[in-house]
Amino acid sequence: MCDNNDTAHNTNINQEDSGTDGESKTEKQKIDILLKPTGNAPIMKKKKWSVESNKPIGWIIDFMKKYLKLEPQERLFLYVNQTFAPSPDQIVKNLYDCYSTEGTLVLHYCKTQAWG
Repeated sequence: MCDNNDTAHNTNINQEDSGTDGESKTEKQKIDILLKPTGNAPIMKKKKWSVESNKPIGWIIDFMKKYLKLEPQERLFLYVNQTFAPSPDQIVKNLYDCYSTEGTLVLHYCKTQAWG
């Protein structure tokens, strides 16, 4: 939204998207997340993503590790509002309902523990 890059508009990281005309239930239940690097974390070219609301945080971590081309043994930590690390089985919608700001869930990520 804030980025002048044309590819920055709500890129979808839903691998199960069937390419329908937007009438599926999963299309209607997308949540915008903003991923911000912290500390020694590599910077992602795209920061704003759209994720299915029923995905667990662990799925986002796995996606990010692949996107950032991290080694399998490297760890990646996610934090909500720079305060706590949600458990990998926590559902995105639950975090969004409690901690979203201006329609976006902000998640900070780093390769070492930072907060919480």
